[in-house]
Amino acid sequence: MGHHSNQTRPSGERIKHIVMWNVAGSNDSEKQAAAAIVKAKFESLRSVIPGLLHLEIGVDFSQVDYACDIVLYSEFDSKETLAAYATHPAHLRVRDDLEGMRIARHQVDYVPEEIIR
Repeated sequence: MGHHSNQTRPSGERIKHIVMWNVAGSNDSEKQAAAAIVKAKFESLRSVIPGLLHLEIGVDFSQVDYACDIVLYSEFDSKETLAAYATHPAHLRVRDDLEGMRIARHQVDYVPEEIIR
């Protein structure tokens, strides 16, 4: 009940944060190793970041030439907690640890349509 309310409720807001990367590596084996490290580092943030409701990392298996190697799918309880995540010490540590390992980056942040209505 109340799911169709137009009121803004921080507890009902779910901000989607999706990032895709390509990883460095001169062959498939090096890229797979890099992807595994990226996956493990981001998964370590699951219980550390306030307001992070969901986090999953997927490693591409299609190997089509236009695919990214890794996708991060996460949900935050507000735009404010997403903004705080960007500068959270644990996130900055992961980012520093992965320096040079991720080479191309694409990102989308959005509020799902059912929340906007």
